[in-house]
Parts: sequence; structure tokens; C-alpha cells
Amino acid sequence: MKAIPIGISNFEELRINNYYFVDKTNMIQEFLERKSKVTLITRPRRFGKTLNMSMMSSFFDVTKDSKYIFENTVIMNSDYINEMNRYPTIFISFANAKRDRESIITTIKKQILSEWAKYEYVFKNLNKYDQKEHDYIESNLMDFHSNNLNGINDALSFLMERLYAYYNKKVIVFIDEYDTPFIEAHVNDCYEELRGGLSGLLHNSLKTSDCLKYALLTGIQRVAKENIFSDLNNLDVNSVLDTAYSEYFGFNTDEVNQLLNTYGLTLNDDVKSMYDGYKIGSIDIYNPWSILSYAQKKELIPYWINTSANTMIKENIKNADLVYKDQYEDLIKNGYLDTQVNTQTSFYEVKSTPNLWGLFVNAGYLTIDKAIDITDSFYRIRIPNQEVNREFRNLTEYYLSLNEGQLNRLLRFLIQEQPDEFIKEYKNILMLPSYHDLKNENSYHMMMLCMCLCLSRDYEIISNREAGKGHFDLVLKAKYSKSTSFVLEFKYLKGTSKNLESDLDNLTNEAIEQIQSKNYSFDLKEKVIYIGLAHHGKDVKMKWVER
Repeated sequence: MKAIPIGISNFEELRINNYYFVDKTNMIQEFLERKSKVTLITRPRRFGKTLNMSMMSSFFDVTKDSKYIFENTVIMNSDYINEMNRYPTIFISFANAKRDRESIITTIKKQILSEWAKYEYVFKNLNKYDQKEHDYIESNLMDFHSNNLNGINDALSFLMERLYAYYNKKVIVFIDEYDTPFIEAHVNDCYEELRGGLSGLLHNSLKTSDCLKYALLTGIQRVAKENIFSDLNNLDVNSVLDTAYSEYFGFNTDEVNQLLNTYGLTLNDDVKSMYDGYKIGSIDIYNPWSILSYAQKKELIPYWINTSANTMIKENIKNADLVYKDQYEDLIKNGYLDTQVNTQTSFYEVKSTPNLWGLFVNAGYLTIDKAIDITDSFYRIRIPNQEVNREFRNLTEYYLSLNEGQLNRLLRFLIQEQPDEFIKEYKNILMLPSYHDLKNENSYHMMMLCMCLCLSRDYEIISNREAGKGHFDLVLKAKYSKSTSFVLEFKYLKGTSKNLESDLDNLTNEAIEQIQSKNYSFDLKEKVIYIGLAHHGKDVKMKWVER
């Protein structure tokens, strides 16, 4: 039984140590056949970007003899085997350029210095002008105290010049997670200080260098406004919407079936519900990290965590407009949203609702369900699966301005049928300062609907639908037999009240009577609990009745 490659992002290590291997080497053939000068592929975190970039680098790297690690792979049976180990290759990854400013800068410099060290021999016998440039760039790369990226704009392009001079062949450049420093700099409030150095470094190697044969970059999103790609000829951008390269990042259904069978597991409906649902191009794709983790631990639990994107989305929600907020509630209420989605421009560069939805899609929190009008970038988007739905809970807590863990407690008290604890936690939520604008029945309805999103694995969440003899507010219909269903009706007391307690009690009775008289639970089986909630500002009363 082969070991499962959890956390293995080095292709050579994976092959030498005989880890389980899903063959994606056809990507090399597609890359060569497309002949794009610069290719950008955007995918969510943990979809195998770094491993694929390591694979590509190992194949082309002139300093290696890679036949043994590509033995019995698809690419070995192609006409492109002659391209193996023929080109000077630069491979850097900015995946760890995170956290604070110092960490971002240090990671960038160390990644470049690693490639300089690898090719140290090409810097021998430089003329005095090249030697002076070499010494200037090297001193800035090795300066870890200045806390800036000054003086390294030509760090890659200069190395490319020396490689071209040494090998008489143009250079192939691989830059993994190229956008991570931009994202992290934005999140950590040092974007303006770092953007110039980052943009200059990439621009000079990808756009103005005459020594570039091909470049391949991966990331979550395209950084559009910077001058990295402006006026760049033959730029090939491939997002999750595109068919090109769609099969190489993540596992398709056949690959998941084979992998799970190998480890004594089955691709059943529960597994699909938890991990399936992504669509890249026209292919159904599973997150490889989640599937590998499930195969190893054999526990059907969430494994996907996208910390950087989570922080970034939270930051950007602060700047979202009312259109986004209305659409977010529609997404929660309907389970999908038809809207404009822009995957080509980052939200922090252009703050628009289409760009924010594009960030959700690029980061893996939402997936494109279908194209409605491609010319107008109009798509149907949805949460891909239960695993991501759990991660969405954190965003929903943030969106609703709840304290961490508050949503979990409220819903646990609900489904465990603890009415006293449920209403106590609900009152705590209403006391938060952010709920000063709860002014009508629909406000409370939408708040509870957003919170109940997290129950969608075990409950069908139905809002404002016709049933029996009227339209109910919210029904949580249990998906499994012998589980309790819930019917919630919201009431709001307008104006002032001389006897608030009595008036709210009357409204809760009215809510329960409405549920019963209009037969809102006519198609619910097993046990059903009716919940009437009556509100007046931050005051609330509840009636809890079992059918």
C-alpha cells in the first residue's frame, strides 16, 4: 500500500518515495502545444498548484536527469519526451510569503537567492559592468534588515541573462503563488510599500526580458492593475471558467474513485455531498487535499481551510456595497445566486460586487454552476459542498457581526432541542451593537436564515414558500428519518407598547396559531417543533411547541 502524499508538494520527493501518484503529466504536453509566452493559471488553495509546478520544473530543468522520476508516466509516451531537461529553468514559490511585512520580504528574497545559489557558476568571469550589477542586486537580496524590496527589480531578469549567455538557450520561468505577496501585503496594510518592488521584479522578467522562452504562473487571482501584464503579448490567462488546463488541478471523478478504492473506501453519496461540487471549465473536480486527507484518516469531516482567502474576504466584506449584501442574502435564501462575476480583477484593486464574487469563486468558496450570459460575465454561483459550507460558517458569523463560536452554540441548542439555552443565546445575539437596525419582521427572518445556512447538510432549509394554506417564514426540514424538523415564524411589534411582555407573548401565540391553522408542517414527517419568535427591537419572546 503506497503512502498518501499529504503535504507533499515536491514532485521528485513524491516519485522517489513511491507515494500514491495521480498522473497529471499531460499538462506538459498542453503547455508546449499552446506555446504561450506567459501563462497564468488561477486556482483555489490546496488544488495541487505547487506540486504541478514542481513537476513542470523537474521536466524541463537542464541541470537534472529526470527520466527516472517520470518513468511510466503519460508524458513518456509522447513526442515531447525530447524536451526533457533541455532548458535553463527558474522555479520560485511565493506560497509562504505571508503574515507581516518582514516575513513577506524575507521569503521573496530567499526564494530568489536559492535560484542564484543553484546557478552560481553562471556568474563567473563577469565583465566589470555585469559584476557591478551582480554585486548591487546581490547586496539588496541579502539585506534582510532594510525591510523593503528596493534594488531587486532585475534579480530574476539578470539571472535569466546569465543563464542565456551560459547555455545559449532561453529560460523557462515558473512562479508559484505569484499573487500571495500582493494579497498578504494588502491584508497586512503594507501594499503600497511592496507593490512597486513586486511589480518591477515580475515585469522585468516576464515582459521586458529577451531571454524568456516561456513563463508559467499560478495564483488565486489575477493582479490586473499593476504593470506586470500590461501590454504583454501572448498572455494566456486560465481561470476556473476556462477549459484549458482544467483537468490538471484537482481530481476528477474517475481519479477519486480509483484512489478511494485503493484505500478501501467508496465514492458514495455522503462523500460526494461533503467534497464534490467544484466545476472547473466543464469538468467536475474534487479538492485533492480533502480527498487525500479523507483517504488517510477515513473520517468524513472538513479538511479544507483557506486561511489567507478567509482573511482577505472578511477584509473585503467591510468595503462591500448594499448590492453585495442583498445578493449575499439571496445566495443564502436560494442556495444559489445569478449575478455578474469577474474573475480577472482583484477586489482590492477595484472594489465592485462582481469582483468580490470573483474572489469567492477564485478562492474556492463558491463555484460556477452554469453560464447565463458569458458576454456580460453573468453566471449562476453556489457553495460547492458541505465541507466548504462549514468554512462558510466563519464568513457568515463575520457577515452577521457575531462573536466567534456564537453561531455554533445557537444552532447546537436548536437541533439538540434545548429551548431555554436557544433563546438565551438568541437574546445575546440581539444585544450585539450591530443589530440596532433590526426594524421589521424580515430583518430577523433574514438574520436567522443566514445563520441556518450551516445546517444544510442535515436539513433542507426552506424560506418564504407556500405550504398548506399560506406562506411560512422558515422551515428546517430534516433530511433523515427520526430527526426533528422545525418551523419558525417571526413576528414584529410596531411602535411603542405600554405592556411589552404581554404584547410579545400575544404575538408568539399568534405565530404558533398561524403555523397550526395554515398547516405549514403538512408534509413534514416524524417529530416537528413549532417556534414562534416575537420581536421589538432587541427584546424578544419565544414560544416552543412540539407537534
